[in-house]
Amino acid sequence: MRAICDLVHEAGGQVYVDGANMNAQVGLARPADYGGDVSHFNLHKTFCIPHGGGGPGMGPIGVRAHLAPFLPGHPADPAVDVAVSAAQFGSASILPISWAYIRLMGDAGLKRATQVAILNANYIVSRLSDAYPVLYRGAKGRVAHECILDLRPIKDSTGVSVDDMAKRLVDYGFHAPTVSFPVAGTFMIEPTESEGKAELDRFCDAMLAIREEVRAVERGEVTAEQSVLRHAPHTGAAVTAQAWEHPYSRQQACFPPGVNPATKYWPNVARIDNVYGDRNLVCSCPDIAEWME
Repeated sequence: MRAICDLVHEAGGQVYVDGANMNAQVGLARPADYGGDVSHFNLHKTFCIPHGGGGPGMGPIGVRAHLAPFLPGHPADPAVDVAVSAAQFGSASILPISWAYIRLMGDAGLKRATQVAILNANYIVSRLSDAYPVLYRGAKGRVAHECILDLRPIKDSTGVSVDDMAKRLVDYGFHAPTVSFPVAGTFMIEPTESEGKAELDRFCDAMLAIREEVRAVERGEVTAEQSVLRHAPHTGAAVTAQAWEHPYSRQQACFPPGVNPATKYWPNVARIDNVYGDRNLVCSCPDIAEWME
């Protein structure tokens, strides 16, 4: 990091350090030592704020002294010419969560959380690397707080897509990890420090079972289009309907290996077109005539 920053500075540039996820750094490294000019630290995930719904993107932004004059100020300060926020110190409803988390964890606890997050990611790699290629390992074969499973070879050889595998995970009781970011056709898995070994093993068992389902396609026992992967997830309504036109059994669809019937998660909806809604405006507003009435 220091070498990169030095090269940029020598070329007349400046460096922005993206601290979107600090899970592999807190207590082990100090971003101020990297040599960047601007560093931002999102509080979600690493500092106990939920990440659902795309945010909230709350967190401090630190700059070196030469950039301090360009920072926006507070609109209530008459001496401030530039103000971009109505709250000088961010969201009053969100920040106390991270403050309490940091105080309760303490220095040792925060460092331990980082270490466990890294350990958990490497445990997943150790269990799944024989079944799935892993991208971006370090010199000793390790990863940081996340691991990227490369599913592109599976798509190339069988036609089974990353979406097929993501949807099949729902039948096993898991929301899929990050799909196709930062590399298209991959899973990016971030176990964090909060998952115990039993849950990590349950996830790994599911991924290995899904790999066996892919191998059935590889062996020609079933086509990708006819496979349990292509039609996942399977709802309760689908498996209890009188008609069943799939070449696999209802048992295989809903209760794959490792799924306990007593704790089975039943998805509410089956496969949907993920990108249709992103590319087509679908208005759910009432008709204007209803408003007129």
